[in-house]
Amino acid sequence: MKFSKGYVFLVFTLVLAMLLSACSSSESSDGKNEDGKVTLRFATWDVGEDVELQEKLIDQFNAENTDINVVLEAYGGDYDTKITAGIGAKDAPDVMYMWNYPQYKDALEPLDPYIEERDKEYKENFYEALWNYNSINEDVYGLPVGYTTHVVYYNKDLFDKAGLAYPKAGWTWDEFQEASKKLTNKGDKTTGFAFPGKPDPYDFEMYLWGNGASYVDDKGNLDGSLNSPESIETFDMFYNMLKEEVAITSESWGDTEMKSGKVGMIINGAWYLSAFEEAGINYGVVEIPSFGDKPSASIVSSSGVAMSKDSEHKEEAFRFMEFWTGEQANKERLSFELPVLKSVVESEKLEEDPTKKVFYSMLEQSKEYTPTSFITEDWSQLSENLELTFEQMFNPSTRVEPKKAIKTVVE
Repeated sequence: MKFSKGYVFLVFTLVLAMLLSACSSSESSDGKNEDGKVTLRFATWDVGEDVELQEKLIDQFNAENTDINVVLEAYGGDYDTKITAGIGAKDAPDVMYMWNYPQYKDALEPLDPYIEERDKEYKENFYEALWNYNSINEDVYGLPVGYTTHVVYYNKDLFDKAGLAYPKAGWTWDEFQEASKKLTNKGDKTTGFAFPGKPDPYDFEMYLWGNGASYVDDKGNLDGSLNSPESIETFDMFYNMLKEEVAITSESWGDTEMKSGKVGMIINGAWYLSAFEEAGINYGVVEIPSFGDKPSASIVSSSGVAMSKDSEHKEEAFRFMEFWTGEQANKERLSFELPVLKSVVESEKLEEDPTKKVFYSMLEQSKEYTPTSFITEDWSQLSENLELTFEQMFNPSTRVEPKKAIKTVVE
């Protein structure tokens, strides 16, 4: 059957009119759908079962807030690429998971005015250290969602075999190195300590903090900080443990070597709790050692939720952010995330848990420290330089002395 050009054009015009009518009726000029609800886009980097839990929580929020409809966008491994593209096109999600505030801050809405509308107890219920990781220059850009500090994981069976008492809070790096020596047994092919051959510079700074040092001063200067006697002493300690063969470097984080039962200690975050249990490792955790009378400190791997400055529904977005970081959501995520609210830690008695309480102890000890990534203007370049320098120091084929290696970064 043939149709005239006029008939085809008429049909096309009618279809187009219907589509335009549908689009205009689905959302009004004030950003609300025809059912009167505001639609909020929420971006997550999680995958798998974590996304299923998030969808369940979002369904609950939508049911309880009849004027808002939150839509989850799971970006997974493409998270930063999609967020950056969305920001560039002024089409960023209203609410998004965030950790790299220095990179994205210009696209984010400052949250202080929203927080100040709440009572004093609202902000104080979050652990103080977490605000350092969700702020830039004292301006808050994100609400804390989850975190982990770093702790020492130790293999109890290897400690028992070596006749060593389990380490306790307040132990020192001297005691750590002595334990590493006694855990090392060439006949059994066991080694006391494993750490990354290419340490993440962001993480490694915590060891300098424990010795009263850092990569930069508060003005971002490397000279006098990265090459200070305390910094060099810290680098030397790791360098010498490798040289004395009481430590080894790992291509990962040391977890593979720990799972093999051939390494006595590693230092890392809470991600490995379930992994080591599944591997059947009889492990314990303890605070990072101290340099004498100086308390140890940890970097904090913190996740938050931030709001796009281009969002047309900021009040509704903050209401959802409150829910996402509130007590109920914190409790729902207990199986895979350390709660960020003091009230939840208290109600769930987590400070009585022999394992999880250590992560909170390290959090309290670390609240005065701000990572260099939040201070320096060009962290990406500095991080790259430090990564190459660490590899020079810790790679067996190069093994450059720390003082010499660090000199090239400072100059």
